[in-house]
Amino acid sequence: MSDEDFMRRALELARQGRAEGEVPVGAVVVLDGNVIGEGWNRPIAAADPTAHAEIQALRAAALAVGNYRLAGASLYVTLEPCAMCVGAMFHARIARVVFGARDPKTGSAGSVIDLFGEKRLNHHATVLGGVLAEESGALLSAFFAARR
Repeated sequence: MSDEDFMRRALELARQGRAEGEVPVGAVVVLDGNVIGEGWNRPIAAADPTAHAEIQALRAAALAVGNYRLAGASLYVTLEPCAMCVGAMFHARIARVVFGARDPKTGSAGSVIDLFGEKRLNHHATVLGGVLAEESGALLSAFFAARR
């Protein structure tokens, strides 16, 4: 499967979050070509400020492999990750991060800050942004427009 295929799955999960009234962000963790964890935003439903899509997907992946270290895994997410989620990715030892739309308010992969490029941190991942960015951005824009 391609980056676009995995991002399409993340978009499906984002739509599930939207259906639950959450900000529509979806994420999948992939290891050796297989999806091992999925998640979508759930902070409202879970009453948990850490229940971002990436955290949900990382938790599911760690349970699936029986280890919080996910060395060699890739994480696909529809929106540029925030600092909290980047930190969790570092702790999990995610090797590659692929995201859709940029986040000009909290994006920590270059939009506000680039934690992936911070040489003083002990882990790094390769990053590819902009995969299906228009679809990801449109989903978010429509969600927020409907709430205004």
